[in-house]
Amino acid sequence: MTVTSIILWPGTKICERMGVDPEADQGLIRSMFNMLVYLVIMLAVMWMILG
Repeated sequence: MTVTSIILWPGTKICERMGVDPEADQGLIRSMFNMLVYLVIMLAVMWMILG
């Protein structure tokens, strides 16, 4: 498993569960899900550090 596949894993799994090809549309749908997942993670980390 490469670093790239580890980073893209959340979006790939969400797309697979929804029945969407993760490679379709140049991976834009997968990248959107990755951004949402990592946004939630980073916000939680920031709230724990600053809160």
